[in-house]
Amino acid sequence: MNLATSARQRTWLPLAVVLVTQMMIVLDAAIVNIALPDMQQALHIHPADLSWVVNAYTLAFGGLLLLGARAGDLFGRRSVFAAGMVLFTAASLLGGFATAPGQLFAARAAQGVGAALVAPSALAILMSLCSDAKERTRAIGYYTVVSASGAAVGLIAGGVLTSYVSWRWVMFVNVPIGAVVLVASRIALPHNETRRGSFDVFGAVLSTVGMTALVYGFIRAAADGWSDNGARVSFAVALLLLATFVAVERRVKEPVTPLHLFADRERSTAYVARLLLVAGSMGSFFFLSQYFQIVLGWSAMRTGLAFIPFPVTIFISSQLATRVFVERFGSRLVMAVGMALSAIGLLLLSQMDAHSTYGELIVGMVVFALGNGTAFVPLTAAGIAGVAPKDAGVASGLVNVTQQLGGSVGLAVLVTVFATAGDGAATSAASSADAKDIFVTGADRGLGVAAALLAAALVLVLVVMRPRRPQESVVEDPTEQMVLEPEPA
Repeated sequence: MNLATSARQRTWLPLAVVLVTQMMIVLDAAIVNIALPDMQQALHIHPADLSWVVNAYTLAFGGLLLLGARAGDLFGRRSVFAAGMVLFTAASLLGGFATAPGQLFAARAAQGVGAALVAPSALAILMSLCSDAKERTRAIGYYTVVSASGAAVGLIAGGVLTSYVSWRWVMFVNVPIGAVVLVASRIALPHNETRRGSFDVFGAVLSTVGMTALVYGFIRAAADGWSDNGARVSFAVALLLLATFVAVERRVKEPVTPLHLFADRERSTAYVARLLLVAGSMGSFFFLSQYFQIVLGWSAMRTGLAFIPFPVTIFISSQLATRVFVERFGSRLVMAVGMALSAIGLLLLSQMDAHSTYGELIVGMVVFALGNGTAFVPLTAAGIAGVAPKDAGVASGLVNVTQQLGGSVGLAVLVTVFATAGDGAATSAASSADAKDIFVTGADRGLGVAAALLAAALVLVLVVMRPRRPQESVVEDPTEQMVLEPEPA
């Protein structure tokens, strides 16, 4: 048995654990969407409060990711992973038994906290196991498939569970999966040695509250308009706290987010481009899921199944990017092509009207998914490239932060565009009361703005990014070695 075969056998189970975990985390942000009407009816949730089923998870996840990433670096990634998985699984169980809106919102927030602990540790562990460049690229490819297609899979799963069982099972489904992953992690996952040193509690609080205020500001703006005083105050608080956070991180000995991670041109550009890519991409799921139900009159089950082309196409394109395109053409060109295809797909979808058929929409859906799968592989690799092992957790956390904040901020912006366009259409269509035309007008405008966000990411990659040479892609730090043998249970 050669060394390469031995390495693959040693990493396949940890890889499976990490991929299932990432699927749970990404899927959970989307799976509730199709179940929202049933949740509202069962728990008597006020329409204005219904968005908190999604936003409670988003705020907690996005706000605490950096804290979870640094905790894994300092206290051991496997231990932090286990703690987060226990919290995530328990919160899912409690959420499934919720009998009041507040209980469901609290459970969703607790899920977000657990996900913030699990996600960065999972990616950092995966990267520590892949010392060979090709092996690492292949692992990133699989991770990309899960990350990029998780939302679509969540919509499919949500439709199936809501139609055939109950909305409560969009929460309960995490319990058996989480329990299996927790047991497997004790056997399969390696651990890094814990580090002695101070923990930047003040910086962690500043970053958490600051990012939460930023996300909340966009949520308020989406719901009540950009002139809403609550949104303005939230943005001001976010700006103040994040500016203070940067000042603190420049001075403390053990920062929760080492600012030198942003000094690398390739890595920092990848973070921003990923945020824009996810921000634009969220519109496709949000608007299409409603289009199928409101305009085409489909059931939740049929709506979920309509998204099957997304994960299938993303899988194929990401594997081609991993095994062929990146090595042959270089990461920056592959990123650019992927973003261009995604933007074209959204532009095609923005041409839909009240009489469009699924057959007409499938072209734009496939082109969009093809671009996403192609772009996410090199973007993920660039986001963790050249990072010393001692910073692997926080760099992985930043990859997830940009994805989560991109989804939250992007959806808030696109929903605001949708609402503004819809109001205009409502005036012109008042005589015929054509609700379908009103929805399509707003959705088309939102998808057009989404395509513009992807175009901005494309320009950023082409103009700003300068990928490092292959020999510079991994920074070795002999003082920080990963222990590959699992701890005793």
